[in-house]
Amino acid sequence: MDPVSDVLRAVRLTGAYFYLVEAGHPWSVFTAPARDLVPRILPQAEHLISYHILVSGSCWGGLEGQPQVLLGPGDAIMFPHGGAHLMSSAAGLRLHSLRDSPDRYPNTVQLGPAGGRDTVFVCGFLGCDVRPYNPLLASLPPQMHLTGIAGGWLSQFPQQAVAESRAERLGSETMLTRMAELMFVEVVRRHMETIPERDTGWLAGLRDPVVGPALSELHARPAHSWTLPELAQRIASSRTVLAERFSHVVGVPPMSYLARWRLQLAAEQLVNSSAKVAAIGAQVGYDSEAAFSRAFKRETGLSPAAWRHSRQR
Repeated sequence: MDPVSDVLRAVRLTGAYFYLVEAGHPWSVFTAPARDLVPRILPQAEHLISYHILVSGSCWGGLEGQPQVLLGPGDAIMFPHGGAHLMSSAAGLRLHSLRDSPDRYPNTVQLGPAGGRDTVFVCGFLGCDVRPYNPLLASLPPQMHLTGIAGGWLSQFPQQAVAESRAERLGSETMLTRMAELMFVEVVRRHMETIPERDTGWLAGLRDPVVGPALSELHARPAHSWTLPELAQRIASSRTVLAERFSHVVGVPPMSYLARWRLQLAAEQLVNSSAKVAAIGAQVGYDSEAAFSRAFKRETGLSPAAWRHSRQR
């Protein structure tokens, strides 16, 4: 079982949005917090992950109020939690040229003097679910700068994404989402390679010799009536070591993690299937519809039926 792929399937990547920028000094682009952009950019999404990929030239980028980093060709900067951020031709430069994202799939946005627009980058947004439980998103830092990501098999991603978004061909929405998903997975994989051994969080747990196998077991059989002793036996660990290590690295005990993950799987099924609430509850490990409904409402504030209705409008 690959828990990263499992989570990506369950948190519903719900769409992608791109526009191309050609800029020449002096210029800046301020992007508002993702929660303010959702209604206009991807109204069906619960959350937006924003990112920029530099095609040519150089620029500075970073979260609002934080030091910016210098980006070169092929670099990407991502803001998983959708924080307000500034992209500019010089560190700290703030102009009033473009404060909000333009309409979807416009012609290329051009900034700065016409004769010197040598910096080209793609601005992108990827929609996803946050509730009931998105352990991958929660484990990512507020800002991620990856050098040279737009190389190798991703070298054509910026141009292809923009071209696909403008063509308005049949299936374009699905194609764009899949392209953005592939890019996001590569960013996550690159990030995992840089996580220090003693770091904590869900992604760090995947590499831990105790926590990693436990996560794989829970994701492989989420509906199983797991107990801590059985899980510890499956991964050849003691109960004490497993409980302490899992809680320290992931932030919650193994059985609490399982309970949250089951609700995320149920939420995905409520939206993407027509199965009855009781059947979905049983599918993720609940013995009764009442127990499932209580747990779901406790975590989300909505009954399973109300959740389904709110997501299908």
